[in-house]
Amino acid sequence: MTHPSAGNSDEHAERFTLLRPLLFTIAYEILGSATESDDVLQESYLRWAQVDLATVTDTKAYLAKLVTRQALNALRAESRRREEYVGPWLPEPLLLAPTSFGDAGDPSADVVLAESVSMAMLVVLETLTPDERAVFVLREVFGFSHDEIASAIGKTSASVRQMAHRARNHVQSRRKRFDPVDPQVSTEVTQRFFAAATTGDMAVLLELLAPDVVWTADSDGKRSAARRPVSGAQSVAKLVVGLMRFVHQGGRFEPTTYNNAPAFKLYLEDSFEGVVTVEVVDGKITHFYAMRNPDKLTGIDIPRVISR
Repeated sequence: MTHPSAGNSDEHAERFTLLRPLLFTIAYEILGSATESDDVLQESYLRWAQVDLATVTDTKAYLAKLVTRQALNALRAESRRREEYVGPWLPEPLLLAPTSFGDAGDPSADVVLAESVSMAMLVVLETLTPDERAVFVLREVFGFSHDEIASAIGKTSASVRQMAHRARNHVQSRRKRFDPVDPQVSTEVTQRFFAAATTGDMAVLLELLAPDVVWTADSDGKRSAARRPVSGAQSVAKLVVGLMRFVHQGGRFEPTTYNNAPAFKLYLEDSFEGVVTVEVVDGKITHFYAMRNPDKLTGIDIPRVISR
């Protein structure tokens, strides 16, 4: 028996491809993992390809619901695995394609989208329940209605409203700043910091670090890294100066940008060792996010287009 959608494969692909940047962004913000988001999109497309397009009145809402459900299933499965994770868990660093913020590639043109994929925001989203996280992302970032979100996560509109309110308050209490950060300022601060670290100039290092700066490393015990976050300007400065000794032992740093923030890739001779993303607020470095887990570095060089 022929499925009603047979023969429409080109149209299925066309509609899905058009919305792929949006769908990837939804999945990534729910999961914090680019590779798992790719898997979610692949699974979602297989399901979408079986849908009778004559029954679809709103392609965007339909596909967003499909991807949200798949992402939530993946997140719930992952949360059980995370109970056995060694040390802190961080999101996968995301290399943004130049077309992510429109033709000009300017993050300041879409502050909400830029903030939503920042490491700091993604870390805060980790503290929400899976349903709260999906509700926050769909409502605050993508502007879906409470009814659309209720349909996507299988809850009532009333419960979605409560979750949205609770999640918004939770996020705002931990992430008060939504002001656009000038990427050039962030990059200059980061470059000055590592220039000072190379020479061991503690005075300059302490001047550029926020007093409550934190260094968080994710390795799952598979690479050498701090098992607990290191906090305080003095402690973090000493850690970075120690890291710089690594440069004199055949290591090197390559400046780059991940999650719309300055970052650097670490190499030991020809071996890629990880990525450190830097958060700058008001001209001071407030957080270093060091990704050392090799499992989360496999797709690090694939540029991703995000959209909303």
